[in-house]
Amino acid sequence: MMSQSNPIQLCRELSLQVEQEDSIKPEDLRIKYLGKNGLFKKLSALIKEVPADQKKLFGQKLNQLKNKIEEKINDLENQRQTDQAKIDLTLPGKKRPVGHLHPISQAIEEISQIFEKIGFNRVRYPEVDFDYYVFEALNMPKDHPARDEWETFFVDTQPSEKLGKMVLTTHTSNGQIHEMERLNAQPPIRMINVSRTYRRQSDATHTQMFHQFEGLVIDKGINIQHLKGTLDYFAESFYGPGTKSRIRPFHFRFTEPSFEVDFSCHICGGTGKNCHFCKSGWHEVGGAGMVHPNVLRMGGIDPDIYTGFAFGWGVERTYTLKKGLNIDDIRLFYSSNVEFLEQF
Repeated sequence: MMSQSNPIQLCRELSLQVEQEDSIKPEDLRIKYLGKNGLFKKLSALIKEVPADQKKLFGQKLNQLKNKIEEKINDLENQRQTDQAKIDLTLPGKKRPVGHLHPISQAIEEISQIFEKIGFNRVRYPEVDFDYYVFEALNMPKDHPARDEWETFFVDTQPSEKLGKMVLTTHTSNGQIHEMERLNAQPPIRMINVSRTYRRQSDATHTQMFHQFEGLVIDKGINIQHLKGTLDYFAESFYGPGTKSRIRPFHFRFTEPSFEVDFSCHICGGTGKNCHFCKSGWHEVGGAGMVHPNVLRMGGIDPDIYTGFAFGWGVERTYTLKKGLNIDDIRLFYSSNVEFLEQF
């Protein structure tokens, strides 16, 4: 610009430019125009190009331009002081957005605290484990459907000669054998194991990755009454006073006898009357039973001296049955829907 126009014309153009400088900070304006390498100094250096009969006029224009720049700087400083005076320092500041634990993490913490209050020790065992711990040591025969590749995720790696193939754990029950080994087969054992598990299922009530919590108690004289009392305690602690549990005969390979566990419905109070949610007064939460003697033996524990009970349920399913949530698709927990997650 400085080398392509008449210096006097440049004074006019620069003066117009200064008038339009409304969003710049005063200190930045001073540097831009009056600084060591500012536009005003560059323009002043052009006086040698001005004809002799126009030098006086050019000098007058430079003085006018400098005055305008200084006035603009003063105006901007005054405006900034006025704007600052409008700020009410007594007003509360704007709170920064604060995150929170994922709802499933919240459920895991609540479940853990409930069992820790009655002496359960929180542990965590591998999510990728050997066939031996997931199936073999839990009394599952080679032809059991759960060991089929259409039910279980197998890891493409070299199998262990002793422990077999590696799998993504289908349940947290693998922790039972690990805990017996950790304690050198020396009861008492009172364990709560919470971990991710994996199965080839995906629909409104199943995801290929989900969470389970596994309870295991082994000691002398443990019986079904201890199991039932623990279930009732958890039902009331997690779902509220008055919630009851019931057990129904079932079949699991690693417990004998085995049971399906139901909790009384919190919506109809266990009556089942006109309840669209449970239709019977109960809703199923998971499985439980007395630890199978073969499982105790695999863990190095004598079943003639010790007995125990175990239970294992999905965290997501257990959580969605809470009063007031009304969640009909557990896949929402693992979606990117922030509006849904922010409700918890």
